[in-house]
This record gives sequence, C-alpha cells and structure tokens, in this order.
Amino acid sequence: MSRSDPRRVAFDTLRAVAASDAYANLLLPVEIARAGLDAKDAALATELTYGTLRRLGTYDAIIEAAAGRPTDEIDEDVLDALRLGAHQLLSTRIASHAAVHETVALVRETIGAAPTGFVNAVLRRISRDTPGEWLARIEAAARSDDERRGLAYAHPVWVIRAFRRALAAEGRADELEDLLRADNASPRVSLAVLPGLADRPAELAPTRYSPVGALSAGGDPEPVIRAAGGRIRVQDEGSQLAALALSRAVPVTAGERWLDLCAGPGGKTALLAAEALAGGALLEANEIAPARAGLVRQALAGVPADIAVSEEDGRSRAGRARYDRILVDAPCTGLGALRRRPEARWRKSPADVAALAQLQRELLESALDALTPGGIVAYVTCSPHLAETSAVVAEVRERRGDDIEELDARAVLQGLASHPLDLPTPADGTGRAQLWPHRHGTDAMSISLLRRRA
Repeated sequence: MSRSDPRRVAFDTLRAVAASDAYANLLLPVEIARAGLDAKDAALATELTYGTLRRLGTYDAIIEAAAGRPTDEIDEDVLDALRLGAHQLLSTRIASHAAVHETVALVRETIGAAPTGFVNAVLRRISRDTPGEWLARIEAAARSDDERRGLAYAHPVWVIRAFRRALAAEGRADELEDLLRADNASPRVSLAVLPGLADRPAELAPTRYSPVGALSAGGDPEPVIRAAGGRIRVQDEGSQLAALALSRAVPVTAGERWLDLCAGPGGKTALLAAEALAGGALLEANEIAPARAGLVRQALAGVPADIAVSEEDGRSRAGRARYDRILVDAPCTGLGALRRRPEARWRKSPADVAALAQLQRELLESALDALTPGGIVAYVTCSPHLAETSAVVAEVRERRGDDIEELDARAVLQGLASHPLDLPTPADGTGRAQLWPHRHGTDAMSISLLRRRA
C-alpha cells in the first residue's frame, strides 16, 4: 500500500492526531496534497479520517467487545488501524472483505507482520454483525442514559451534560439529541467575501445569515480563493457573525483603534481588517503562538492595509494602548466546532475547563482595561459551555460593577443578519447570543458585547 493510497493518508493523519496532538483539519489537506490524491481519493481519505475521529469512542467500545480486551492494552498504532477498519465496516459502503483485507495490508506495511493476525481476527468478528446489532450490544452495557447517548452519538458523557445545561439555559434542553446528531454531520463549506474588497461570485449562493458569506459549490474551494487573491476565504458563518457583531455593533467613526487580541488563525482578523478599512479605523492584531501569528499574517495578505501582528501574551499586550473595539476570541475547549474538529471531543476533559475559564477571565479583564470610554469588547468563544461563556462574563461584570454595561448581542446580530436568527433569551436575562450547529448550521459560537461606560 503506497503513501498515495487514501487509507494510508487517513491512517497517517490519525496517527499524528493521536501521537502528536495534530489537528486533522490542518494536517489532512497537507497529507492529501503530498500524496497527490485526485478528487475521488481525496474525498475517501477525508471521509475515513473525519468519520473515524467523530465516532472514535463508539468504535473503541465495539473493538473492546470484539477483541475481548480493553483498548489501553492494544498498541496505539494497531488501535488506530482497528478504528479505521471499524469505520469502513460499520459506517461506509465499502465491502466487508475489502475493508478487512485493506486494513490488514495497511498494518503489514506500516507496523509489521506481527499484529496482522490479531487485526484480521478482530475485524472479521466485527464484520459478522450489523452496525445496529453492535450498537445495541454496547448500549445494553451502558450504566446511564447519558452513557447510552454517548455511545449512540459518539460524545463523551461530560460533553453531553455540558451541552444539556447550555441548551437548558435557553429553555431548549429537548434539542440535545438534535445537537449531537448535527455534530456528527459533515458541515458545508462556507466562505467569507471580504466586504469592500471582493464580490460574491455569481455561481456561489449566499449564506443564510451572514451578509458577507457564500456557500462553496462543492469540491475544493481553493481555486475560488486563489482567483480572489485571498479576499474570499474559508470561514464558518458563525465566525463571520462574531466578527461582524463587533464591527457593526455601533457605527464606526473614522480614526477608531481596534485590536484583535487572540487573533490566530486569522479568519476573524481578516474580516475585521476589511471592516476597519471601509470605516476608516485602524486595526492591530496579536497572537501569542508564533506559528498561529504566521497564519494571521497570511490571512491578512489580501487586505491592502499595514496591520501590525504582535506575538505577546494578550493579558499584557492589551494594556499597551487604548482601543475603541477589542475582539477577545478567547482560547477555549472548542466544543462548538466538533463538526470541523471532531478529535476535540476526545482530546479535552472537564479538568481543562477551570484553567481555560481563568485565562478567559484574565483576557477579558485586560481587554476591558484597555478600552476607551464608550469602547466595546466582543467576548467570543467557540464553545457553548456555560463555565466558558455566561459564567466568565457574569464574574467579570460583578467585579467591575458600574464600569461596564452589557449590550444586547442578540439584537445586534438580528440587525446585521440576512434572515432572522432563532436566538431565545437565556434564563439569566443577559444579552449573550449563542449560535448552534443544529439550529443555525454554524459552529456553536457564544458572543457577548460589553461596553465601558463613558
């Protein structure tokens, strides 16, 4: 099996995700290009990679039952091959004999001959029962309804409970399984057409909500991006709305200073740069990680403006000047982007939330300190987890007292969206807006707007 085989590309990506904490959405396109896959094989490699990562927890439970041993007693590279084979057997139309044969061949070439008998036996055992029979078997061993949902929809139990609490805060807890299903669906590629710098190509349909969005016609969007000189970019519609909520919350006055405090990888930065250019504002960007700062500079290449990108800790960077608008797109668990980064559901744990929430509070406080009177901060997370969203804003507001007022982010979004958004008022009565994959077709972006009183 050569490196140009789509199964080999998928396997190499899975190994990098497991062994090196790589991000599949960044690595897979590189591996596909390196292997020189045509469109058909690239599509297969993508389905194998993302499908395996999405349902990894479910496949592990099935592999344990078929192998008669816990997955932590299976070598990691062999386990990744079994997961890849299980996905082909249980969730694709690939013939069972082909799935088993090709996976065994992959193991022989990449790992060695020793584990091939074990892999062959486990996959043949899986192939003897239908997907429904396997799911019924592992669900029967579940200790709770949420554990059963976790197996059925391939989400960790702690994530399911966090999602339920976030939906319940809007009075929509009954949407939980719709959300879990949406997380396992392949999202349609959306593009941002930088306002004032490009026009939406006639062959691309507009997105439903973002006034600057377009829907990819399918296939590789890179030709459209190249033809536009980077002024049309791949960007989730929810991410577009988050940036526009800041730039269009109130009319722009020429000469305003804006800051994107946690800018990597640069999608929101590029959109803010176009908005700033149109309004006569000056934008600066900051990203602490050098590699991500490089991505920000690449994202800004299509904007005809000199935008400085610093590489500092945002908690100290914000206070170097005073700004009229600051975007705090805070580091978070990423639970709102599980459609695009499916490995995040298995990579994060409840223990990560407290440390992230502390960092989020500190970044938000620093940004508020750097505002001019009347200035606005957009606090954004790609997570609906209440500890990262409403709890952070509530704690910061309580500490600051009358210094800060919250704007109605839902009203701002309704005012700029192309169609009305279903944004119920949360139980805490705040102005926070929460977008959802199942309800809006976007990543689950949380958006709060805070203004420093004049």
